[in-house]
Amino acid sequence: MEFTKSLIKGKLIKRYKRFFTDVKLDKEIVTAHCPNTGSMKGLLDEGNEVYLLPNNDPKRKLKYGLEIIKSRKNLVGVNTHMANKIVEHGLKNNLVNELKNNDIIKPEVFFNKETRFDFLLEKKDQKMFVEVKNVTLFRNKYTAEFPDAPTARGIKHLLTLIDAIKKSYKTYLIFLVQIQNMKYFKIAKDIDKEYYKNYLTAKKAGVNFLAYRCNISSKKIFIDKKLKIIDD
Repeated sequence: MEFTKSLIKGKLIKRYKRFFTDVKLDKEIVTAHCPNTGSMKGLLDEGNEVYLLPNNDPKRKLKYGLEIIKSRKNLVGVNTHMANKIVEHGLKNNLVNELKNNDIIKPEVFFNKETRFDFLLEKKDQKMFVEVKNVTLFRNKYTAEFPDAPTARGIKHLLTLIDAIKKSYKTYLIFLVQIQNMKYFKIAKDIDKEYYKNYLTAKKAGVNFLAYRCNISSKKIFIDKKLKIIDD
């Protein structure tokens, strides 16, 4: 996934009201849209290097969007709206080893009245639902973690993936690690022990869990490498 325009480098001042980020660009201070309403734990230190995507849309009040934060020497893709686009690019280009050569890739497909999954894949006679979770948390040098805050919505998706298995679908959850240099992935059970408990239940029920790291630069982000999932 290439960015539509060149990103502009600045320094983070603060994120506030979930959707707004103040950034210093040279001698100017601008307010950028923050496309990540999560906690962004560990990423929001004042002075962190950030990369903004400019836009010329007259309908948009804010002329910049926050795309990348550099934290502890690692670039981190923080735009949650990019996650599905990155995975779709990966599926179409066979970058996810377990999900290659699909006959059909459909985004945003309803499983029931309450839940839709990010992708429905079809390959021969097999139908597969794929859910994507964007990962931006890392608390040590090489291990990415999810979630960065308690997530009732995430638990609901785990339970619904189990329901899909009962209806003969194969199911996958991809933890998309938008963090440079990570080698491992694990569930942050100290942050949300209920999510961890339901993760183990889903794994036992047959949900396939994958963690893939992205290659990140100011020009593009794409799926790069599978990470080992640690269950401790």
